Amino acid sequence: MTMKNTENQSSSKRKQPIRIGGACGFWGDSNASTGQLLRAGGLDYIVYDYLAEITLSIMARARQKSPDLGYATDFAEQVLGLNLKTIAASKTKILSNAGGVNPESCAAKIRELIAAQKLDLKVAVVTGDDLLAEASAFKEAGVTEMFSGEAFPKAEKVASINAYLGAQPVVAALEAGADIVITGRCADSALTLAACAHAFGWDWTDYDRLSAGSLVGHLLECGTQVTGGNFTDWRDVPDVKKIGYPVATVYEDGSCDLSKPEGSGGLVSVGTVAEQLVYEIGNPQAYLLPDVTCDFSKVTIEAKTSESVHVSGAKGRAAPESLKVSATWADGFRIGLMVPYVGFDAGEKAKVFADLALGRAETVMKKLGAPGYQEVSVEIVGAGSQIGEAPVSRGTYEEVVLKIAARHVDQRAAGLLLRELTGLGLSVAPGMTTFNGGRPKPSPVVRLFSFLVEQSAVSPKVSLEGEAVAFEQVVAAEAVAPVEATEVPGAPAVDDALAEVPLIKLAYARSGDKGDKANIGVIARKAEWLPWIAAALSEDAVAKAFAHFNPGKVSRFYLPGCHALNFLIDDVLGGGGIASLRLDPQAKAYSQILLRHSVSVPHSIAQEVM
Repeated sequence: MTMKNTENQSSSKRKQPIRIGGACGFWGDSNASTGQLLRAGGLDYIVYDYLAEITLSIMARARQKSPDLGYATDFAEQVLGLNLKTIAASKTKILSNAGGVNPESCAAKIRELIAAQKLDLKVAVVTGDDLLAEASAFKEAGVTEMFSGEAFPKAEKVASINAYLGAQPVVAALEAGADIVITGRCADSALTLAACAHAFGWDWTDYDRLSAGSLVGHLLECGTQVTGGNFTDWRDVPDVKKIGYPVATVYEDGSCDLSKPEGSGGLVSVGTVAEQLVYEIGNPQAYLLPDVTCDFSKVTIEAKTSESVHVSGAKGRAAPESLKVSATWADGFRIGLMVPYVGFDAGEKAKVFADLALGRAETVMKKLGAPGYQEVSVEIVGAGSQIGEAPVSRGTYEEVVLKIAARHVDQRAAGLLLRELTGLGLSVAPGMTTFNGGRPKPSPVVRLFSFLVEQSAVSPKVSLEGEAVAFEQVVAAEAVAPVEATEVPGAPAVDDALAEVPLIKLAYARSGDKGDKANIGVIARKAEWLPWIAAALSEDAVAKAFAHFNPGKVSRFYLPGCHALNFLIDDVLGGGGIASLRLDPQAKAYSQILLRHSVSVPHSIAQEVM
């Protein structure tokens, strides 16, 4: 990359708002979303986020089998293939990271479909994020994992290495005349930021606007998760069968109105949008992206109509000098099985069954001179395994599910546990049931390895219809100054005795993962309740709530703009993602665990919520 004048290349700046639809939150999201959004009409852009760290490793294995694969094939063949004529007629721009580890092949397939339908649409490709060829160089350079400090894995075990690119190359593609832009790995919000920066001609040093545009992208990137999906008050979400995908009307200053197509199901409210705001952002005052360091702590969310909210107040600072890189690598094999147990003392029976199977498998491996399992996980759902409570008392009738999993360097040894589990079926205590149609097979353990590289060491490339597009990346040259954290207000003194209420009566909450870290956002239903919530949810209290998962450091952050707290819990997911043997390796249910927490409040509040 080379430095250049930071003036955006747009020849003119648009003052009228733009409308952006968010059609995909993960590889596997509904293909019906594009048709829904196009039928709603009036969209300038539709964005699609297909990629997670593990998704890239799956795509990498597909590319190993065929050089033409390695991208989200359903995006090309179904999502676009069925909607290209409407896209062309509406002049809606399509921005997607569905290219995975093979964006050129994805674009080639799309061009085939365009030609077959005799349409005039131009396809651009952004590459440069794929650093797999440098695996040996990273190993020799002594690169270490940015969180754990682990050494870089052996090059032959590495499946994928991808840097998170920003919005700038996507803007270059749009300015060159692209109707459809296909990328590999980029920041989830970068596609939306690119649409905004291109439409409004934002300067790459206009950090507040860049942060605001990134926030819009963050709200759209998980699709229906902002329109009622995974909402704490799920009973309030109407007609989920026809849930609407989100639409952002973005203004020139970066603020936006969040809504959904008219007549669709779902819910757009302060609560649903606030939950997505706090989702997986870590420190809200330093949410690091390739184009900007975002500060979302003072963002406000206000109801505008019964089906839309207005979001504003994002601030920004210079982007970090480094880009995050995610590598995935093979670390042995795992096996897992779910076994229901019903009857008296079912939890105890399930635990004995698991211990017997593990003991027999370990005995066989010892006789063969093989090492034991590197990791074992036994969780009994229904007997307190997820909430950390003690098992129920003896003589209690229960319905539980045993989840047992193990990891081993050898595929055959991993499969040995399943053989022993099956072999004990007629020898253990009664109450075990089965539902599986066949034995599961050992699967590869794919671990995430994150590290940083200088922005200047990564060279994004842009092409339009196979021809290179001149592009020079603006590299961050300013040090990112820290922002002083706002102090959480203390609970006021009261004369009356306090009452205990569960957190769910006082707050919304949502959780997710960042590698092996859990992120839990808690939003007070009323601003005046936040001090009481904060008093109950200290860092120590949250660590205690998840003590059964052996957490590392707990950090608490305050978002005064939407009266929320955000918690980041280190080393609590058993490695996270596919590397984890846990029942919940992505912390999706951690908010539900925390919502059980008791909060001391004045009787006036307790009477209001109970």
